[in-house]
Amino acid sequence: MDNLAELTGSIGSVGYGLAAIGPGIGVGIVWAAYIQATARQPESAGLTRTYAFLGFALSEALALIGFVVPFVFGL
Repeated sequence: MDNLAELTGSIGSVGYGLAAIGPGIGVGIVWAAYIQATARQPESAGLTRTYAFLGFALSEALALIGFVVPFVFGL
């Protein structure tokens, strides 16, 4: 009974699934905040749209990093 549990298969796909949860929530929060800010102050939509796209891009970059890391390290 040396090995109580042995993992076989692609652990990288499980890792990516877990890594995609955080950025998915982050993107939802970014767009929810943009919609709420625009609903409260419609004339600031142009300024807040820039920040919304910046927040979206940074959150999505984390998902792409989470997708690439299992392939780089060969897990």
